[in-house]
Amino acid sequence: MCGIVGYIGPQEALPILLEGLERLEYRGYDSAGVAVLGGDGDILVSKRAGRIADLREHIGASEVPGRIGIGHTRWATHGRPNDENAHPHFGCDGRYAIVHNGIIENYTELRQALTARGHVFRSETDTEVVAHLLEEEKGRPLLESLQRVTRHLRGSYAIAAISRDEPGTLVAAREQSPLVIGVGRGEQFIASDIPAILRHTRDVVILEDGDCAQLTADAAQVFTRDGSPSTRQPLHVAWDVHAAEKGGYEHFMIKEILEQPQVFRETARGRLDVEGGRVILPEIDELDMASARKLHIVACGTSYHAGLVGKALIEGIARIETRTEIGSEFRYQDPLVEEGDILIAVSQSGETADTIAALREGRRRGARTLAVTNVRGSSLDREADAVLPTLAGPEIAVASSKAYTSQILTLTLLALHLAQKRGRTVRRELLQQVVDLPAKADVLLSLRGEIEALAGRIAQAKDIFYIGRGLDYAVALEGQLKLKEISYLHAEALAAGELKHGTLALIEPGVPVIALCTQTRLREKTISNMTEVRARGAHVVAIGQAHDEELERHADEVLRIPDVAEELAPALSVLPLQLLAYYAAVARGNDVDKPRNLAKSVTVE
Repeated sequence: MCGIVGYIGPQEALPILLEGLERLEYRGYDSAGVAVLGGDGDILVSKRAGRIADLREHIGASEVPGRIGIGHTRWATHGRPNDENAHPHFGCDGRYAIVHNGIIENYTELRQALTARGHVFRSETDTEVVAHLLEEEKGRPLLESLQRVTRHLRGSYAIAAISRDEPGTLVAAREQSPLVIGVGRGEQFIASDIPAILRHTRDVVILEDGDCAQLTADAAQVFTRDGSPSTRQPLHVAWDVHAAEKGGYEHFMIKEILEQPQVFRETARGRLDVEGGRVILPEIDELDMASARKLHIVACGTSYHAGLVGKALIEGIARIETRTEIGSEFRYQDPLVEEGDILIAVSQSGETADTIAALREGRRRGARTLAVTNVRGSSLDREADAVLPTLAGPEIAVASSKAYTSQILTLTLLALHLAQKRGRTVRRELLQQVVDLPAKADVLLSLRGEIEALAGRIAQAKDIFYIGRGLDYAVALEGQLKLKEISYLHAEALAAGELKHGTLALIEPGVPVIALCTQTRLREKTISNMTEVRARGAHVVAIGQAHDEELERHADEVLRIPDVAEELAPALSVLPLQLLAYYAAVARGNDVDKPRNLAKSVTVE
């Protein structure tokens, strides 16, 4: 959530800042602003509530010359989304301009102390205290001032600042909120995420907690928490800017849904020896996971739903006790984690604050840690004992699609790997079906016209229910979340057997019920539940395997996935649910890639 872009170099800063902010729109925001240090020594600020397009319109044809600047997209936490609360922020005399992601937890006491010393605040934000604290360090070098200010701050932050007293310097600091430096030739960049600067450089330095940085046009220097200089080798980003663009599609989300066959290929590439009946995951060999007493999967949102699939498969295939827990609850429950356990932290961005905190809590209690993440160099990637990358490529839409299925397939491969390490037979047929998944996904995605028509029929429903058992229930949870996220329709998922325990009272004529029925062992029970809601007038849409011809007798409509091993069914059965959510949102005229009140990377609690 929120986004930061900064530039220093020979080019005009404003176009670079605006373009970078547009590339961060997927993170979620409600206002945007820029500050450019002009050649006359004045800092020119423009900020507006609303979209970056509103900011562009406000700036219009105004000349805003300057070769150093910072920009920001804000997702409101302290104070309403309006022009005054938008970033950048100043102190009293306009000497410093700053932008900030995160939350300053002790801002109330800082604000009270600053007010008592004569400072006048213009906004309701926690961020503004940083500008006033910098002002109190007036006369010191900008980098030293920021280093001194950060000692007063509690919470999470990524900060970028400029000063009219040092027109050739841009400084930054990070604590529990992502920030990267882009290394160019005669120019330097800073951003909260790589896509913002990828058009200009593929070489990035990822700041770590406690770091401060000083950027000039010619160099970027990083200093650790104690002020010592740190030499960091830049990470070269392999994917290019076009991977983060729409490629002719109306929305990033539909592009990313349709990329899933390729994601399946990339996720499995080099990890399968079908003839030998082996899954090859050298990244985790050092953890010796097969000997673990217990596994703990911690995650939030969509990643949590992937973790539920992972738990079922690890227990079912490898026979290792596994718990899946919500990251935001884990550390507050006095969790039963002991020496010898392994904690698996799952996060698309690798920056999910609650998941990072859970990983740290697990380590504190003696667990070894594994990160399953899509972003190399992220906090989880750096902090975990081992990393299993998901290889989905950049995911821009706020509502996750391909990152979720890559997490499912990665956890499936992990379950198979652990099974073979424990001396259990891994079926070659199952490994071959992993190889065949991309082709089956292509077939399923070709049905999107049929699913679009269904979405048009349910787009005005008041309530929609998703039911399933076992792995199907885990997928139902993800399906209803997708629908809520982007269509704003009320949806609820429940284990099908729980219908009688309250929810059946809400079933009335015409209410849509999406019933997942891909698991043979649970098929008859699920069909019974479909029958009982249909008897009360529900419009039942079943999702089942191609060979199950009997489903037509128990549902009003049937969406079929190609026949697949039941362990792999979640990777396919979620695809029509993603398409259903997407087309329902389109039918309702919603902003699909930037759903209201949501952010791509939840970097605060």
